[in-house]
Amino acid sequence: MTAYHPHHGYSAAARLTPDLPRLALGFVLIEVGYKLGLNLLDAVLVSAPDGFVDSYYSGTTRSGLLLQLFAFSLLILSVITVTRKLHFRSAVSLIGPPNQAWNDLRQVTLACLGGFLLIELLPPYYSYAGGVWNMPLAWLTTLPLAMIALLIQTGAEELLYRGYLQQQLAARFRAAWVWMLVPNLLFAAAHWQPHAASNEAWEYVIWAFFFGLAASDLTARSGALGAAVGFHLANNAFAFLIFGEMGSTDSGLALMLFPAPEATGDSLLPPSAQETVFPSAQLITELLVMLIIWLSARIAIRR
Repeated sequence: MTAYHPHHGYSAAARLTPDLPRLALGFVLIEVGYKLGLNLLDAVLVSAPDGFVDSYYSGTTRSGLLLQLFAFSLLILSVITVTRKLHFRSAVSLIGPPNQAWNDLRQVTLACLGGFLLIELLPPYYSYAGGVWNMPLAWLTTLPLAMIALLIQTGAEELLYRGYLQQQLAARFRAAWVWMLVPNLLFAAAHWQPHAASNEAWEYVIWAFFFGLAASDLTARSGALGAAVGFHLANNAFAFLIFGEMGSTDSGLALMLFPAPEATGDSLLPPSAQETVFPSAQLITELLVMLIIWLSARIAIRR
């Protein structure tokens, strides 16, 4: 596929060790290493105040959510270690040409944030009734740190799914559908929420799958990881830093907080219908927004 020609060079370093058993072992070791790192962090937090520990797991305060996002550096460390020790290549090989990756990251992040802003400025307009500002001055002063934390979080996931897995599969299989689908099926599965309502959980998995496909497409078109990280960073910046629900998971860094729909009775559907309508209007809307942001990224990298 001509559009994906840059991906051949991007995955070249992975062709040193293209065997599938090594890839499967590497993926398991990355997950085990990451889990051990989180367990060590849990052990350290035992001596911390209960309120802070709760906010770390739920992400309902700035400090708690920031620590949760910075903890993804453990995943970065695990991916880099396995890549070096098991595949005998450097972390840079997961990223692609550094200068291009940085330029793509910067340009795509700005383009996608611009896309989100445009969507917010155009009709239909949403009501801000019930929304309250979440300490705007504190939000502004922590914004640089929040962006760094989100860069770590999104960069970690991209290194694993669109870097390590996508490269290693491309080294073994020429067919694009293999290295496009397999990493993103795993990426989608990682976003399963067992405690959510069944429709909501499945819709989030579906959304994550198509989001991963878009990120894989940007990686293949550009031949570097920067575009996918920028796409992911802009999405998560909008999701984490702008709006949130009061007291809900990962709401600690939001600029404006709204009451949860179940607390206000503002749900568009009765509880019985919420479990049966699939796909929901919300999922369709979110997929359309993703399409617009992906096109913004495509324009930014001119591919």
